[in-house]
Amino acid sequence: MTIRIGSTALTLVQGDITQQEVDAIVNAANSSLMGGGGGDGAIHRAGGPQILEECKVYVAQHGQLPTGEAMITSGGRMKAKYVIHTVGPVWHGGGNREEELLSNAYHNSLKVAVENGIKTIAFPSISTGIYGFPIDRAAKIAVDTVKNFVGKNRSLTEVRFVTFSQSDYDIYQKLLTS
Repeated sequence: MTIRIGSTALTLVQGDITQQEVDAIVNAANSSLMGGGGGDGAIHRAGGPQILEECKVYVAQHGQLPTGEAMITSGGRMKAKYVIHTVGPVWHGGGNREEELLSNAYHNSLKVAVENGIKTIAFPSISTGIYGFPIDRAAKIAVDTVKNFVGKNRSLTEVRFVTFSQSDYDIYQKLLTS
């Protein structure tokens, strides 16, 4: 499904983030940027060793990536030319700025995309896997942050939300159509 905000399409698909044909995919990374489980591990496997090597260079120069921040590497062997790595917050009940940090992860990923001339970008549902962020809250933050960003910045032609499960898709669909 797709809705439009100005010149930007907000698209929702259920599928594999590593298979998206967009300029950049977003990796819900851990702060070490060394790969891990879930989507992070899948992106590193699909993209190959080049992504890990670029992440190692970044960490050597800048240290670990703080929660809510974002950085970019090539996409390695994937269809996407770039991977924007961001660190979402671990859910601790909501009293540790988790919502603000999650919004920052989306906002800063979009900012990195625009700074690098990216026109199409695909997001997973950041922090809702092993990090335990409740999907209802996380999806609302994702949709609201993206809508706000593209309402002010017209350079992106598509922002795609890629969900793994049908239940997550249904939650995003309700938010996008309301």
